Amino acid sequence: MSDAALWATVVAASLVCLGLKLAGHLIPEHWLASDRVSRTAALVTASLLAALVAVQTVGDGQGVAIDARLPALGVAAVALALRAPFLLVVVLAAATAAGLRVLGFP
Repeated sequence: MSDAALWATVVAASLVCLGLKLAGHLIPEHWLASDRVSRTAALVTASLLAALVAVQTVGDGQGVAIDARLPALGVAAVALALRAPFLLVVVLAAATAAGLRVLGFP
């Protein structure tokens, strides 16, 4: 991709993002006040976060990579299920990934 095409893509994406933000401010408030919209917004947020976690855990460019991130995610899920504080969850997951990498797990 040439530099001009890359910059054109960046500018176009930026304008689309700006348009979406402006559209969000122009939508009448009573449209957003319904229970259905608020439930849908909460579900979309959670599903996007789950998709991001899944892609960042097993994604490796164009393929799937099983490495130390997957067991670390498992440890984090167990810690969250046991209602551990979020900081402890992050530390446990990082320690798991670091420990497995020290032991030679990719």
